Amino acid sequence: MSLVKHDLVHEFPEHREAIHNLKMSDRHFAKLFKKYHEVDHEVHRIEEGVETPSDAYTETQKKQRLHLKDQLHSIILKHCA
Repeated sequence: MSLVKHDLVHEFPEHREAIHNLKMSDRHFAKLFKKYHEVDHEVHRIEEGVETPSDAYTETQKKQRLHLKDQLHSIILKHCA
């Protein structure tokens, strides 16, 4: 099974430069970015079968990843406006 990458640059390739600029200049964005990638990495390890937590925990982590991605995308869009 091929797993889809969910890192932010793969999710929003058209905003690669904005993501980089925000990571360097916006502490809040950088903090959310770091947390997003930590959660994404954990979910990826679960999907690979490296970690085997409960389904409820996995679902919670996936929801957290989506929530963080939505927050980051909102900041990116405001930055690009």
